Amino acid sequence: MAKRKVKKKRRRLKIKNILIFLIILILIGNFVYVALTSPIKNIYVIGNNILKDEDIIKESNIESYPSFILTSSLMIKKRLLKNEYIENVKITKQWWGKIYIDIEEYTPICIIKDTDKVILSNGKQVNNTKNIDEVPYLINDNKENYDIFIRKFNLVKKEILLQISEISYSPTEVDNNRYYLSMNDGNYIYITLTKIKRLNKYNEIKEEMNGKKGIIYLDSGNYVEVKD
Repeated sequence: MAKRKVKKKRRRLKIKNILIFLIILILIGNFVYVALTSPIKNIYVIGNNILKDEDIIKESNIESYPSFILTSSLMIKKRLLKNEYIENVKITKQWWGKIYIDIEEYTPICIIKDTDKVILSNGKQVNNTKNIDEVPYLINDNKENYDIFIRKFNLVKKEILLQISEISYSPTEVDNNRYYLSMNDGNYIYITLTKIKRLNKYNEIKEEMNGKKGIIYLDSGNYVEVKD
């Protein structure tokens, strides 16, 4: 009789263990399901100036706030790098469904007046779909020195670049890299690409002119011809 009772206890223990195992399995399954289907809660876009937040989110293909876990940071980066205005992207995922999209854009250098195309800091010419109008217009240029033009104008500070209205190619017999700049304030500048860093001193030069207007020669001699 004692042996039969032991067998019944063992069967009950097995059934109890199976039930406990099934309950744990269901709980784990529910937890995994909730975790996998939990959506993105917040999207933060930083670093962008040209592109709008909503456009970046749409191009990332996360505008419907899909699963946070199943959303791949690598895929978001690959999608965004297809945008011709974007140089680099950093995606950071944090607790509670937060995604940070840190954008590094190419800098617009100028707009080609004849075609309205924007020349970016990487030298690419793109359609002006973002209606950029604050950078100078390039009236004419020499295709032979295009690469050095891009490289040198990347050295110009943004605050100075935005003060230029027009850029014209104006070579001489001795200087094939000479340009003529029309400034927004009424001044004019002659500059050669090899001395482009002098342009970053423009605000200091203006102060020395005491409110007068004129032609500033930064290509050679570093002098100012003040208008009467």
